[in-house]
Amino acid sequence: MFWLVATILTAMVFVPLAMVMLRGGPQEGPAEKDIALYKDQLAEVDRDLARGTLAEAEAEAARAEVARRLLAADRRAGQGTPGAAGGRGAGLSWGVRAAGLATLAVALVGAVALYSQVGVPGYRDWPLAERLRAAQNFRATRPGQTQAETQVTPPKIPRDAELEDLVAQLRTAVADNPNDLRGLGLLARNEMRLGNFTRAHEAQARLIAALGGRAGPEEYTDLAEMMVLAADGYVSPEAETALTRALRADPRNPRARYYSGLSLAQTGRPDIAYRMWAGLLQDSGPDDPWVALIRRQLPRVAAAAGVPIDEALALAPPPPLPGQVPLQVPEDMPDPRAMVSSLSDRLAREGGPPEDWARLIRSYAVLGERGAASTVWNEARKTFADNAEAMRLLTQAAREAQVAQ
Repeated sequence: MFWLVATILTAMVFVPLAMVMLRGGPQEGPAEKDIALYKDQLAEVDRDLARGTLAEAEAEAARAEVARRLLAADRRAGQGTPGAAGGRGAGLSWGVRAAGLATLAVALVGAVALYSQVGVPGYRDWPLAERLRAAQNFRATRPGQTQAETQVTPPKIPRDAELEDLVAQLRTAVADNPNDLRGLGLLARNEMRLGNFTRAHEAQARLIAALGGRAGPEEYTDLAEMMVLAADGYVSPEAETALTRALRADPRNPRARYYSGLSLAQTGRPDIAYRMWAGLLQDSGPDDPWVALIRRQLPRVAAAAGVPIDEALALAPPPPLPGQVPLQVPEDMPDPRAMVSSLSDRLAREGGPPEDWARLIRSYAVLGERGAASTVWNEARKTFADNAEAMRLLTQAAREAQVAQ
C-alpha cells in the first residue's frame, strides 16, 4: 500500500513536468495570433457588407488593407523572423529538455534510494505510548553487570610493576582485615588505576558494606563509575541502582547526574537524558571534566529526542588546564548499538535461549531499527517453531516492537 501511494503521488508530479520538458514552449506565437485575427476581420467585413452597414467601395478598401496585413503576418510566421518568436518550432532546445529530464530522473532515483536506507516501508506508525512501553521493557530486560562484563575486552594498560606490588599488598591486607575502610578505599582506587575495573567495583562494594549507613553519595557514585568502566561504558541495572542511591542523598551530584543521563540515553529515553545533561551544563563550570563529554554527546541525544539544541551547548570543549586530571570515563558516549550488535553476533554464531532473542527484538525496536527487529523476529520464528512457550515469549516481544500482529 505504501509503495502504491508513493508511486501515484510521484507520477502526479513527475509526469506533468516530463510532458512540459518534452513538449517545449507554446506552439502558437504572435504571428499565428495575427493571422487568426486578420481572418476574423475579413469575415467581419463580409458580414457588414451583407447587413448593409458598409458600402461596396468601403468593403473593398477594408479587404485590401486586411489582406495586406494578413500576407505580412504569414510571411513572418513562415520565415521565423524575430516577430515570430515563439511561433512554429519555438520552445526549449533538446539539450535543455534532456538536462531537465535527467534532473527529474536523478531526483526520483535519489529519493527512492535514500528512503530505502533510512525509511522502513510497510510499517504503520509507532505511537508514543507504545514506544515508551518498549523502552520500559528494554530497561527491565537489559543485560546485568556480570553479563555485560563477559562481552568486554579488558583494556590494555601499560604495566606498572611498583603499583602492581602495592595492589598485591593491599589485597593481602584487606583479606586479613575485611573491615579496614582505608585499605578498601585504596584497593578500589588502585585496582581502577591498573585497569582492573571489575576488582575495583568489587572492592568498592565491600567498602560501602563496611561503611553501612555512613556510605555517602560519593561512595555510591564511585561504585557506579567503576561498574560503567568495567562494562565499557554501559550503565547496567546495578550501576543505575548505585546512581539512584547517590542522587537520593545528593540530587545535585554532578557525576551521578552525568551517568544517570548516560543510562537514560542508552535505554530509549533521550528526551529525559537531554534535559538532565542540559541542566548539568548550566550548573557546571567550563573546566569541569564532564562538560567536554556532554558537549560531544548532546547533539546526538537531542537528535534522538527530536528537540532543537542550543548551538552553544554543542561547542567544542575548551582545552584542559595545565595539570588538570580528566574524569576517567570513555571520551565518547558508547553507542548502545555496540551492545546490541554483540548480542546479535553471539546469537548468530552460537545461538541462545528465547529470552535473548526476545531481548534483541526489543533492543532493535528501542533503537528505532524496526527493519532489523523484523528480521530477527522472522529468524526466531524458524528457530523456535516447535517450542510453544518460546513462541509465546517471542510473539509478545515482536508485538511490543510493532513487527507482529
